[in-house]
Amino acid sequence: MSKTIFVLNGPNLNLLGTREPEIYGSDTLDDIAGMLEDRARLLGLEVDLRQSNHEGHLVDWLHEAQATGAKAVLLNAGAFTHTSIALYDAITAIHTPVIEVHLSNPHAREAFRHISYVGMAAKGTIAGFGAGSYLLALEAANRL
Repeated sequence: MSKTIFVLNGPNLNLLGTREPEIYGSDTLDDIAGMLEDRARLLGLEVDLRQSNHEGHLVDWLHEAQATGAKAVLLNAGAFTHTSIALYDAITAIHTPVIEVHLSNPHAREAFRHISYVGMAAKGTIAGFGAGSYLLALEAANRL
């Protein structure tokens, strides 16, 4: 099995570091990528980090994760978490384990964020630890 972990990020995550830092923190997506690459190296893993504001790209990348034999997918689908049946269907259509990741805790926020179609299909969810959520999810993926 591959030692590659896909790290997929949805809409607006390209704005990390400047977008509502009181909620999402001051780390940029590049900062998180660096942290993940460093930790992955220690674990003998590789990360393939991608971001898109387009739902279809995320669906295609989930399919690609399976097609290439990725060990797991860490998915922060952003707002698509709460709206995308397409992502739910893509996750349930593949055998590659998907771990839902969030910087903030959606259950401590607005009511519409309490529903997660991604979480309904994912192996598990890690949320509320800022950039550390990604590191915790990487550790979890390594143990699968």
